[in-house]
Amino acid sequence: MTKRRFTRRELLTLLAPALVLASQVNFHWSGIFSAGNDGFIDLFDGQSLSGWHTNVQKIFHGTGGRWQVENGILTGEQDPPGSGNGGILMTDQKYGDFDFMIDLNPDWGVDSGVFLRTNTKGECFQVYVDYHDHGQIGYISTETTDGKNRMYIRPFYIMGTLDASGDLKCIKTKPDERELAWRPEYLLYHCTAEQWEKAWKIGEWNTMRIRCVGKYPRITTWINNTMIADFDGAISPDPLYKKEQLFETLGREGSIGLQVHGGGNNWTKGAKCRWKNIRIKQL
Repeated sequence: MTKRRFTRRELLTLLAPALVLASQVNFHWSGIFSAGNDGFIDLFDGQSLSGWHTNVQKIFHGTGGRWQVENGILTGEQDPPGSGNGGILMTDQKYGDFDFMIDLNPDWGVDSGVFLRTNTKGECFQVYVDYHDHGQIGYISTETTDGKNRMYIRPFYIMGTLDASGDLKCIKTKPDERELAWRPEYLLYHCTAEQWEKAWKIGEWNTMRIRCVGKYPRITTWINNTMIADFDGAISPDPLYKKEQLFETLGREGSIGLQVHGGGNNWTKGAKCRWKNIRIKQL
């Protein structure tokens, strides 16, 4: 039996229905973001701070901190190291509703965060990157000009164990027993301490995803594909959450910010936060 050879035009005609169907499939986010994913753009070029700026005036955390690009990685630390002088690195562009992806590998002893809808004073919604004893990564708070009268939501905090060389060996969690830090109804969803411990990779790059949508934002966070927290700003009953006041202060959009916490007790001298693969998709 002689096999028929199709012309290029005949082959394309036969495949056209399948190609159209494939183009109409809605591919949902299902894992670590990879370059070229539809709709995402890079916020960090791996070479410079183009598209970013530090706080233009002194704020609660300091005059800006020290931000550098080292071997394709964005690093932040106090300026000078151990001085207590921190600050915020913010995107020039403002964002309201978005899906945000970032890889992080902080030194143990840094107090950082990802700021959402940030204004020039550093007021914002914050996703914790407090990588130190009594810290937390992935849960949600707000930030004020003086560090007081703010919302903080977390069911547990982290404690590190160091080896003989002073390197972080393991992390354990303990319940946050502050009266206003935690009630299950504050969040739509929260991971367990065991799930968090399993998700976080010590001494490696970890991928954080943050989704922020709505006038009173619904903020959902993931670490390495594990959902950490789901906060609904429209309905959360947290008494420390001042919905209308925050909206009046922040508005509908603001910069994405990365923090170097100010103060001598919040940052180990010489420690750095490290970031790469910073991407965003506006919704």
